[in-house]
Amino acid sequence: MRVARTWAKAGLKPHQLRRYMASDDPDFTKKAADVIGLYLKPPANAVVFCVDEKTAIQALDRLDPVLPLSPGRAERHGFEYFRHGTLSLYAALNTQTGAVLGKTTAKHTSAEFVAFLAELVAGQPQGREIHVIADNLSAHKTDRVELFLEQHPRLKMHFTPTYSSWLNQVECWFSKIERDVIARGVFSSVKDLAKSSSAISAATIDRPSP
Repeated sequence: MRVARTWAKAGLKPHQLRRYMASDDPDFTKKAADVIGLYLKPPANAVVFCVDEKTAIQALDRLDPVLPLSPGRAERHGFEYFRHGTLSLYAALNTQTGAVLGKTTAKHTSAEFVAFLAELVAGQPQGREIHVIADNLSAHKTDRVELFLEQHPRLKMHFTPTYSSWLNQVECWFSKIERDVIARGVFSSVKDLAKSSSAISAATIDRPSP
């Protein structure tokens, strides 16, 4: 106890630690400037999307009922659960309007990523340039993706620097999904989880980003 009191008096917390990740990308400055430039001054008559996927989201059903928040007691969840499967969630955040296009898939491959890009292209007027900000996931850089880009020259990919996905604003939306839907959710099936994710996506349409 004397040690604990001494640490407390000096404001020391040696049991705590903080982690960090420094990008080793040699083109960090160039790539970061490119992404930030799209946020601050997007090209005229163009649309900018932040795109990413949240993979292996588990549809968990609680064995015991959730006990709601009440005076003097925090909300309580039982420890045991049933796992009903997983899904992946793709999302594209329009950086100018805050609108989000979300799509759930059973798999997470380059094919699903290309299909999602095709939906983005189909939803934009002919002739409008489409700029997509994405991270360096291998599924974003396959031959299938390169072929799609060749077939749709008005779509331009912009990659964040290595270990710098925090530059992608759609991560803020995924954080909202994690807090509001996944972490405290109870799902009887993967379909139930997909429906809840879609509801959040619809609720954020045309809402200004933070």
